[in-house]
Amino acid sequence: MVNFQLPLSPTIPTIFIQAVRQLWPVDRYLSQLLWQRGIQDIDIIPGYLQADHYQPTGPEAFGVEMQQAIDRIKQARDQQEQVLIWGDFDADGITATSVLWDGLRQFVNPDLLSYYIPDRLKESHGLNLVGIDRLYQQGITLMITCDTGSTNPTEIAYAQTLGIDTIVTDHHTLPAIRPPVAAIINPRYLAADHPLFHLSGVAVAYKLIEALYMALPNIPAQPLEYLLDLVAIGLVADLVQLSGDCRYLAQIGIQRLQLQNTKNPQLPGYRPGVAKLLELCKRTGDRPMDISFGIAPRINAISRIHGDASFGVQLLTSQDEAICYELAILTEQANARRKEVQKNVVAEVQQRVAALDLSTTGVIVLVDNNWSPGVLGLVAGQIAQTYGKPTILLSTAQEEVTDPSTPLLARGSARSIQNVDLYQLVKSQEHLLNSFGGHPFAAGLSILADNLPLFTEAINQQLRQTIGQLPPPVLSIDLIVTVAELGKALFDELKILEPCGMGNPVPQLLVKNCQLLNARNANIKDFKGNKIQYIKTDLQITDDSTTETFPVVWWGHYSDEVPTVPCDLAIELDYNNYKNRCEARIIALVPTVTSAVVTTDRYRPEILDFRHGVHPDSLFESLVLVSECPCCWEELIVKYTEASQQQKSLALAYPAPTPQTAVTVLEQLLGIAKFLARTGQPVTINQLQKQLGISDRSIRSGLNGLESIGFELILALDQQQFKVKGTGDLSNLLLQNFPKIQDFLAVVAEELFTVQYFWQVPIPTLRSVLG
Repeated sequence: MVNFQLPLSPTIPTIFIQAVRQLWPVDRYLSQLLWQRGIQDIDIIPGYLQADHYQPTGPEAFGVEMQQAIDRIKQARDQQEQVLIWGDFDADGITATSVLWDGLRQFVNPDLLSYYIPDRLKESHGLNLVGIDRLYQQGITLMITCDTGSTNPTEIAYAQTLGIDTIVTDHHTLPAIRPPVAAIINPRYLAADHPLFHLSGVAVAYKLIEALYMALPNIPAQPLEYLLDLVAIGLVADLVQLSGDCRYLAQIGIQRLQLQNTKNPQLPGYRPGVAKLLELCKRTGDRPMDISFGIAPRINAISRIHGDASFGVQLLTSQDEAICYELAILTEQANARRKEVQKNVVAEVQQRVAALDLSTTGVIVLVDNNWSPGVLGLVAGQIAQTYGKPTILLSTAQEEVTDPSTPLLARGSARSIQNVDLYQLVKSQEHLLNSFGGHPFAAGLSILADNLPLFTEAINQQLRQTIGQLPPPVLSIDLIVTVAELGKALFDELKILEPCGMGNPVPQLLVKNCQLLNARNANIKDFKGNKIQYIKTDLQITDDSTTETFPVVWWGHYSDEVPTVPCDLAIELDYNNYKNRCEARIIALVPTVTSAVVTTDRYRPEILDFRHGVHPDSLFESLVLVSECPCCWEELIVKYTEASQQQKSLALAYPAPTPQTAVTVLEQLLGIAKFLARTGQPVTINQLQKQLGISDRSIRSGLNGLESIGFELILALDQQQFKVKGTGDLSNLLLQNFPKIQDFLAVVAEELFTVQYFWQVPIPTLRSVLG
């Protein structure tokens, strides 16, 4: 059962409403939605709603790293070096590769430029040594990564020994120490409130090309804006927070994308592959939904079904209409197959979930030897939202084991729900994993199948310790509307908020006490009219506000599931270009007779920012105080929930974190270990935490590292204190020789980044995440 969280009725200043109406005179709900979402600064409203009023940030914001990248590309151009783009197989990675492919061909010899994308079904994300050996044999001397590379210091160091320089463009987790690269361009080095901080892989690649256009303005033959449709596709597909320059690039990129729908080969910057994709998915390209529900699933389907996604770059960049048509058809077929496979796996997973005791299961973890790894992320997302629990699905289907004694490896994907930081949750059991990477809402991992029972128990225990019992799923409602209000006028008003995404979700509307009529379902059809085993139900809704009905779609459900009693519906308003009409998608459905589950206005604490100033202690008596900088979202969620229950404001009053790096923390830890070994003094983990200023998890990782380099840890009888013996030393030795030390550096680097993030994160971002 889904609970609906209804919006408060805020008192909005008249001056704010007037500022909005200067841009959108027909304002029924726009002011309210902006205010509810924390967009309350009058000065930023014009730039937020209209791209023409936004001042974008230049690529020089990346500082010396960007300049070093430009200098190295100039060198490759002058010396006629062979250059390779190393991309990734999802939509962000494919579009990032395409941006670099189209962009770099303006500056370097196209005959000396190539690209490589790992096979999703055989390789993982990121660089690998086998691929780098292949580059060496091809004579590559400069490798430029996109949407990957930050977490591959070992592979980059190996490439350097072969005479291959690397420029990393990426947006994922920062390395513990700077790898031996020519340059690393990653927005996570910037402050959390920087307008470039949330750039996706394709947007970072675009910034590199933009810098080249600025440095060598007389060379390119094509305008820079020809790349913007690709940037919009990757940005929307990757679910990054669409604020700052991310929102701006998505806005102007969508303007560029809808031009492709003209299907005019004479259009400057025309992409026949993109035009054909829009035609096949029956979209116009004027909305982010056309990307997230049309183009992006098709691009992602290439690797999910074929493994090798290389032809996706050709589809997006080729000017040969015949080739693009053929590749678009292959893409469409892959997407149709993906839908069918996904539906079958969902059904199997639901059968397995039915056998679990969900009252004691916090994290759903399942493995099967037949599930297609390519769809596990999508299925995990569906299951997580359906059951309101983080979900991890794994498969051993692609593992070919010729030696029975070889341990079986399971690979898969994880998806989270609101208020559960999946990255930290899975990372807490990193010692059981073979590989892992991701962010708070999604992750990929591999693990020995024999370790799964221990992993499942441990991760559920970790969730219970950090959050406790997960509450029933809660769906935040933006507006309560009647059926009479549904239509083009409301759609146009809500469309002003686009592009929607992380930090600015698609408005969720609640229609109460409505009748569901004329339900009929069928398999959807592919571009040839063939049925696909993927269900949707079309129906009509009405209520007391009108005698008319309004069309609604309920994806993944059969007509016999439609209740005959009045219902409360959570919906998203959409426009069906194929049928040329407005319609709605059902997000959640609750019979009105059980409307007690629909919550009334929950107290949403005001978040007060005292991080950058000193305030009297007496002020905090009526507040819930956050006095130490959080290391993860869970810590902040606990405080926010406490403030909500006590109906108090939440005060962020923690001091600035001490400037340090993972390496300096390691040096401090080594110094303490040597001192303890020399003096024989005992120590506790709590004492080490206070001394080093890092978490319990980081301390334990550090102790593992100390043991790996020769220190001995002797636990006292009280199990609280321990002594250190030995003379471990890292001087004059390579860090890569000590994997556990590298693990410690990575854990600390991630924690330091997180702490820095919570020191700088803007209050509107916190409001959007915390609800």
